[in-house]
Amino acid sequence: MDHASARLMDCSDDDVETTVAESAFTHQVKESMLSRGEHQMHNKEQQEQGDFYKRLGDVIKHYDAVLLFGPTEAKAELFNLLKEDHHFDNIKIEVQNTDKMTENQEHAFVKAYFSK
Repeated sequence: MDHASARLMDCSDDDVETTVAESAFTHQVKESMLSRGEHQMHNKEQQEQGDFYKRLGDVIKHYDAVLLFGPTEAKAELFNLLKEDHHFDNIKIEVQNTDKMTENQEHAFVKAYFSK
């Protein structure tokens, strides 16, 4: 995952089903907000990032174990928000730093992690 998108992988049996969630804070939104001022652009970015993390949290609530991984700090930011919310107390959430991967590499990584 990164600040712009997250691949949500459901690992059941030998199959990995992937869906993509994307942040609403696109390059076009950033350009539009910059024309109104840098302060407003940063406020919009924080608001959209919070909404993005909330949508991810709504998905995570339905699982017993979750692995957050990727090359950016977005996974740690999301983890810290989830840690503060008691709705996630009974969900095992782990964070791992990884390099950028292809979708096939991500699937292999997730399968290997959950087959431990």
